[in-house]
Amino acid sequence: MFRNWVMVFYMLFGFVSIAGSCWAGITGNQFTNGGDGIKTATAPPPGTYYRFYNFFYDAGKLADSHGDDLHADFDVFVYANVHRLIHFPGWKVLGADFFSNIVIPVVYTDIEVGAAGVRDDGWSVGDIFIEPVALAWHGERWDAAYGMGVWAPTGSCKASRPALPGKDYWSGMFSAGATVYLDAARTWSLSALGRYEIHGKKDGARITAGDDFHFEWGFGKALPPDWKLGPLQYWEIGMAGYAQWQVTDDRGSDVVWDKSVHDRVFAVGPEIRCVIPAWKTVVELRCEKEFGAVDRSEGVLTALVLTRAL
Repeated sequence: MFRNWVMVFYMLFGFVSIAGSCWAGITGNQFTNGGDGIKTATAPPPGTYYRFYNFFYDAGKLADSHGDDLHADFDVFVYANVHRLIHFPGWKVLGADFFSNIVIPVVYTDIEVGAAGVRDDGWSVGDIFIEPVALAWHGERWDAAYGMGVWAPTGSCKASRPALPGKDYWSGMFSAGATVYLDAARTWSLSALGRYEIHGKKDGARITAGDDFHFEWGFGKALPPDWKLGPLQYWEIGMAGYAQWQVTDDRGSDVVWDKSVHDRVFAVGPEIRCVIPAWKTVVELRCEKEFGAVDRSEGVLTALVLTRAL
């Protein structure tokens, strides 16, 4: 992606990529890493669900093509308030439960790159994700999921406003993953869900970002069901993480940087989950520390996610 020091203006953020960045930033992906963890590939029973994500991202490091800090006096904070509606119409396809969903993010960004004289902040709606086709299978000691959808460039985008979300291009995304239960009682789980993004041409520029592959994973243990804290029941604890790679070169005659350098990042951290039966709500809290970043920001992502059956 953007390599040269004179291009630091463009290297603003791609970290919470559901927020995006109309400056095309450090990554091309539009999917937000860290949205799922334990049982990431396990879908709920048929019904309608509202999933409310709260992402908090803070970073003070901007990594170059070798993973070293650019020392650009870089600081960014992002809060992404993301709304997802999931609907299972009760259809069976290939033995799986069919479902669809839509994701609408609202994003606040406060960003500064002192070495480039950049300072901006603001709220805006980001790019919207529509997944019309998704399938969920359930076995005795496993679950699996597959989906395909599209990112629409609905987010606000101005070259003079780096805090505004939106990538200014369409993308297709394919997802697949599985959860396996390591004991007959299904108290130990190991899961991973991979996603592949194919990006379209950026509006108003001869640039097409390279494809991205990323996956989220989780390893969890369900505690005894009699462990309760007021209305909070059915606790699970474990570890979660994500990994992301740009896997193909950027393309187009406006690409002036070294296309051979692909951004990447990894993250890991603890997760805790519980259920509030009276509210028909699942609560997830995870905090993941990034490491190994190349050509992008490196920071800490905290996610508080509420899922309610409607």
